[in-house]
Parts: sequence; structure tokens; C-alpha cells
Amino acid sequence: MKTAGTSNGPHRLDPTILREYDMRGIVGQTLDEGDAHAIGRAFGTMVRAAGGGRAATGYDGRLSSPVLEEALASGLSACGLTVLRVGLGPTPMLYYASHALDADGAIMITGSHNPPDYNGFKMMLSGGPFYGEQIQELGRIAAKGDFAEGSGSVEDRPLFDDYIARLVGDFTGGRALRVAWDAGNGAAGPATAALASALPGDHTVLFADIDGTFPNHHPDPTLPETLESLRGAIEANDCEIGIAFDGDGDRIGVLDGRGRILWGDQLLMLLAEDLLKRRPGATVIADVKASQALFDRVAALGGVPLMWRTGHSLIKAKMAETGAPLAGEMSGHIFIADGYYGYDDALYAAVRLLGILARSEVDLATLRDGLPEFVNTPELRFECSEERKFGVVDTVKAYVAARGDEVSLIDGVRVRTADGWWLLRASNTQAALVGRCEASDEAGLARLKAALRAALEVAGVDAPDF
Repeated sequence: MKTAGTSNGPHRLDPTILREYDMRGIVGQTLDEGDAHAIGRAFGTMVRAAGGGRAATGYDGRLSSPVLEEALASGLSACGLTVLRVGLGPTPMLYYASHALDADGAIMITGSHNPPDYNGFKMMLSGGPFYGEQIQELGRIAAKGDFAEGSGSVEDRPLFDDYIARLVGDFTGGRALRVAWDAGNGAAGPATAALASALPGDHTVLFADIDGTFPNHHPDPTLPETLESLRGAIEANDCEIGIAFDGDGDRIGVLDGRGRILWGDQLLMLLAEDLLKRRPGATVIADVKASQALFDRVAALGGVPLMWRTGHSLIKAKMAETGAPLAGEMSGHIFIADGYYGYDDALYAAVRLLGILARSEVDLATLRDGLPEFVNTPELRFECSEERKFGVVDTVKAYVAARGDEVSLIDGVRVRTADGWWLLRASNTQAALVGRCEASDEAGLARLKAALRAALEVAGVDAPDF
């Protein structure tokens, strides 16, 4: 058990919290306020080294978040930074603050969609994502205690109303909609309620009160079982669409009026079709877990489809590199740089989606019926140790290369066959391998699943039935 406290000297961070896209741990075990202070010192040092002098902070509704944010702000100010405290709200509000307040760095205290005893940090530096080797460097700076010194200041800079006004300002009107919302007791709750009140139409909002114990359901809208309350609200209020958010408001889940899920790649198809009417030839990025139908549809609509690695920080970096105005992941992260800032803001994605519906003569269920239909597995997870998982993927790479399969190695192994495709990659956030299969019919899906199982067996992984 870790003991809390702050120190201005060398500080060892538990290596398990230093992840690929962000920092995340179990409060009281691998993460405490002493760590938060050291992270502030180390990140503040990196902001100063980049020539910056201002950093914004925000925090979600978890019970541990206020004390972690206070320690973080103390660490940042000890580096000589002006710390702009945005306060309680969703992660994208903090991202918005980094632009609106002209901050050189930004840190959000959030456990995202993890269980209540988790918490962590999502970061921006110089307006871009902070991830990978930068996170490892932060850990090294903390371990050395080689911190920038200075006498900074801490200011409260709430901008909730400005953020909501910015979201509403991009709604394009049309026919009236009936909408159900589920904020899941997460940090986006008050913002969801305010947004629903400001938009035209009839709105039903569930679980908008922030409660870090998440009493109604786990805050992950990619899990079908978390959408049952939303499905009930759609039916009870004859809604055309249901929208759910994760614990910190950067991932979206959507149901149509019949209670059917629209997955991340299906949402991207709708957004891409709207975008490409105005911006023909634009690049649209999706992660390696997305349906082939998405990439084919973007191309058919005159866009440039680009498959990229899974991870919100990796996608944002690729958007900046390519100038892509739209990107998304199967996990529900949607990134819009068309009139917006290019970060993953689920509330903004909702506004853009509602605008498409309001301008459409048909409802969402009809639009969904017009999308390509495939049969596929959900995201498959196979337990595999941190030490072994990347080696397993390397073994599978060699196996498919020897077979002469058509393969993409952008992120793990994605093999394309006459039936469709199967994927195996190492998770960057868990001790696990991630798989997925997609085919045009059940017989083809069975063959793809058998191919994935055979590849795992070659690598010595005993895969359960899936």
C-alpha cells in the first residue's frame, strides 16, 4: 500500500502507471497524491523546457480526483508555471481550455472508463497529445528529481458556460428530434444536461448527477450491458436516438430508435458522408479494429481512407501529421478537426451527429439500415502477460508471412482473406492480446475464427472458445 505525501526530491513512479496513451493506476496501491505532485513537477519541467509558462488542469467525478488535482497543481506551480484550474468536468472541456486559455500544457485527472478505484492523467503538451516516449521521459525526470524550480501561481479559471456555448454554436438546425441521453454519473453529466437544455427538440437525460461510485452502471458505452437504461428511455419516450458517454466524456455510444447499437466505425461512416460532401478528397482515419466496410465506403465517397494504430493519442498525432479532418476508433473516440480542434470530444461528436439527423429526411434507424451489413465478433481479449504479449504477436507475424497471407502490420497483424479479415494485436493498456474477425456471412466468420485460433495455437496461446 502506498503512503500519501509530497516530495520535491527524486520520486519513483510505479512503472505500471506509465502507459502508452496516458497514466493510470489504482488509488492507494499504485497511485497517490505524492505521485500526483511528482507528476506535476516532472510535467511542469517538460513544459518549461518547451518554452511554456502556463498549464491547465481539470478533474473528473471520481472520489479521489480533487485531492490528486490539488497535489498536481502544487507540483506544477513549484516549477514556476501559472496553473489555470478549470475544475470539475469532462476531459474534452479541459482540452478545450488548453486552446481557449492558450495553455502550453494541460493535464486531466481522470480514470476514464475504469472501475471507481482507478484514476489517472491525460495530458497535452504544446497543443498536441502527450504519449509514448514522452510519458517514459516524465517517469525518468521524476526518478532523478531533476525538476525545474520557480515560484508559480494557481488561478481558478472555470469555463463551463463557454464550453457549452462552443458546442451549441456548431449545431445546424432542421427538423425537431427526440433524444435520450445517458451520462452514466460521469464527469460529463452537468455538461450533458446543459447541452440537452440548449438544443432544440425533446430531450430525456439519465444519470446526469456526478457520482464517483457509478451507482447505475459501469461508465463504458462500448459494453452493451451498460446501455439497457438508455434503451428503455428510448422506448418510453419514443426517441429517435440515444447517446451515452463514458466516465470522462471523450467516448460516445449511440443507439438508434429501435435500440440497436451503432459502433464507432458506423458512426464514422455517417460523419464521413456528411464531411466529404463539403470536403471531397479529405483523409478519414480509423483504427485497425474498424470494419473494412468503413474504409471501402470512405473511398467510394471520394475520400482517402487511412488505417492507423489503435490509441487516442496515436490517432490525434496522425491527424496532425496528415491534416485529416475526421478520425475515429471502435472504442467510441471520435476526433473532428473540421471546424473544431481535432481532439476526442464525445459531446461535440453528438452535436455533429444530431445536426446530420436534423437535416436528414429519414430517421437514424433508416440511415443505419443503409449501412453495409457484416457479421463480426466483438473485441476479443485473451489474457497474456506483459512480458509475453508482444512476442506472441511477433510469432504470429512470422507465421502469416510464411503462409503468404495478405497482411497489414500497422498495429499487430490484420490478415485479409476471401471471407473477410481477422486481427491480433497486443493491448497497450492491459496484459492481454486483442482479436477481432469480420466476414460477410456466418460460415465465413467461422473460418476466420478458426484461422485466428490456429495462429494463437502456433504462438502457444490456448485460446478459449469465441
